[in-house]
Amino acid sequence: MNMSRPLRIEYEGAWYHVMNRGRRSDRIFESRNDYLMFLDLLKEAAELWDVRISAYCLMSNHYHLLIHTPKGNLSRCMRHINGVYTQRFNRTHGCDGPLFRGRFKSILVDGDSYLLQLVRYIHKNPLRAGVADHPEAYPWSSHNGYLSSAMEWDWLHKDFILSILSTQERNRIRAYTQFIQNEDPNEITQVFERKKWPAFLGDKKFISWLKGKYFEQKRDPQIPDSVILAPGLETIKKAVSSYYQIDESELLKSRRGKFNEPRSMAIYLTRKLRKDSLSDIGAEFRLSGYSSVSSVLETMVKLFQKNQELHKRYETIKNSVMVGQTET
Repeated sequence: MNMSRPLRIEYEGAWYHVMNRGRRSDRIFESRNDYLMFLDLLKEAAELWDVRISAYCLMSNHYHLLIHTPKGNLSRCMRHINGVYTQRFNRTHGCDGPLFRGRFKSILVDGDSYLLQLVRYIHKNPLRAGVADHPEAYPWSSHNGYLSSAMEWDWLHKDFILSILSTQERNRIRAYTQFIQNEDPNEITQVFERKKWPAFLGDKKFISWLKGKYFEQKRDPQIPDSVILAPGLETIKKAVSSYYQIDESELLKSRRGKFNEPRSMAIYLTRKLRKDSLSDIGAEFRLSGYSSVSSVLETMVKLFQKNQELHKRYETIKNSVMVGQTET
């Protein structure tokens, strides 16, 4: 039986919010030495895999990380961190078997929009959990590293984050102190309150870029979330109507006894690229039912086999749809 896999988009320079939790929400840190052991591992991993850890918070049964990956190697790095920590934890406590619930959760983050908010969210985690009254009182987060210039924090990739707050180095810690006192926006707290995290977090331009660049590459039935990278219906309709030089309203018109190529092409692209249900496609294109949609799809498949020019038109329009995503 094939298990579904999470959608992971990795590229050089990407930022991620990463979290993992103990099995059945069990503790993953039993003692002070466990916290120190995990921090040592983070430092090792940062050097070994050339990743940059900009924030962390270690709670008793889970952890949060903000990671920058200059080499686009998040999965490989996290497999190392989770695997090695499990081995060391089991050896220390005389137990065996998996320590974590499963695969780590991650959100690909638009580096221009959300990094500061995520640093604040991570550092205020102990306050929300009721284990500290203020961030400075919690010893297992990187908050105090942002307030310190001591060399022991040189491994923490904080300078870039602080530079967003102030262009003048002497003002950065004060700016950070003021920023951390503000409340998290609802948009951020709602993201992490969901049972299922989004695959990415960013503005429309960032999400359109991801869809245009990674949809074809990440399409996989074993990755159910890959469907969120699919082009929007409006993008498909726009590409089809532009190619045939017709108004979009023509895509909704039925011509009895006559083949409406633009409409059939739009229906086929919607099914092929978006995997929408037959009933949803029928409602969108004003067809009487899913059987009518199925008939259109079967007709297009047969025509493609007979008519190479029609198939070339399909490929041209499909490419236009993919380009259109990045321009949305």
